[in-house]
Amino acid sequence: MQFIKDIFIAINDIFLKMSWLDQLVRWFFKDVIGLNEESLLFSSITFFVYDVIKIFILLTVLIFISSYIQSYFSPEKTRRLLKGKKGVGANSLGALLGTVTPFCSCSSIPIFIGFTKAGLPVGVTFSFLISSPLVDLASVILLAGIFNWRIAIAYVVVGLVIAIIGGSLISFLKMDVQVADFIKEARQIGCASDLVEETMSRKERVHYAFDQVKEIIHRVWVYIFIGVGIGAIIHGFIPEQFILSILGDRNPFSVVLATIVGIPMYADIFGTLPIAEALILKGVGIGTVLAFMMAVTALSLPSMIMIKKVIKPKLFIVFVSIVTVGIIFVGYVFNAFSYLLV
Repeated sequence: MQFIKDIFIAINDIFLKMSWLDQLVRWFFKDVIGLNEESLLFSSITFFVYDVIKIFILLTVLIFISSYIQSYFSPEKTRRLLKGKKGVGANSLGALLGTVTPFCSCSSIPIFIGFTKAGLPVGVTFSFLISSPLVDLASVILLAGIFNWRIAIAYVVVGLVIAIIGGSLISFLKMDVQVADFIKEARQIGCASDLVEETMSRKERVHYAFDQVKEIIHRVWVYIFIGVGIGAIIHGFIPEQFILSILGDRNPFSVVLATIVGIPMYADIFGTLPIAEALILKGVGIGTVLAFMMAVTALSLPSMIMIKKVIKPKLFIVFVSIVTVGIIFVGYVFNAFSYLLV
């Protein structure tokens, strides 16, 4: 058993945490460039270069793999899987299917509109919409690479629970009529939206996966650089005591503050991970960090503006309230039990 554990740890260090890359970057800036290893500049620049290279390597590989898997779950096939399902089981299925769909809420919203037009229950489609930006196959591996597998799995479970509970509450409150009029009209005439079933060959799936790699990298590279840059500044230049005074355990409102700070930002999970990593290294609680990540990915202002255009104010307020309360609750719970994860 110990032998298997050692192999797993070695694979994790080599391929996910890439400890060899960290050592290479440190050697380059210390021995080749000549930076002082004890300086703040050395700490920041090695963090930045190491994280940028690691994230892009992992992202390229993981987007290809997850996109290839995603090619088997076309919007029409997903709609058929969800059609006719009711109750918590339907919300659970919607949340799980959200994990194999696009990487941010803005790209998930068009699919959400199509599902709603096609007559799927609003609660089920909201479980899908909540889980899609929060949890995906690539983010699980990246979380494990930057933190550890316990935190990665905990994040996934929490994201799915929020999605399932959120969608179930919306179903319980009978919010199906609280969608935009153009969606209700499409439902009345039996419109199944533009969801078209696609059957691809293996070669076409490979091409699709490569195209997704190019498209998503092109879409997120700026946010990755910004996120890693902010993380590098936090890691190298901002005193630990200052960060802990704001987001540390002694501040009872740290989780609420982290959630509020995350909402105006627009990024997906790949852009938030470096900031989260830097905050963890400074001693910020895991629950506070998770609350920040979830607020950025699920409640960013651009995605909220898009959602507001397709649902009515009552449903919008209910949706934002459920997700916000869920994120804050999860943050405090994870801070309380963080010793089980770190």
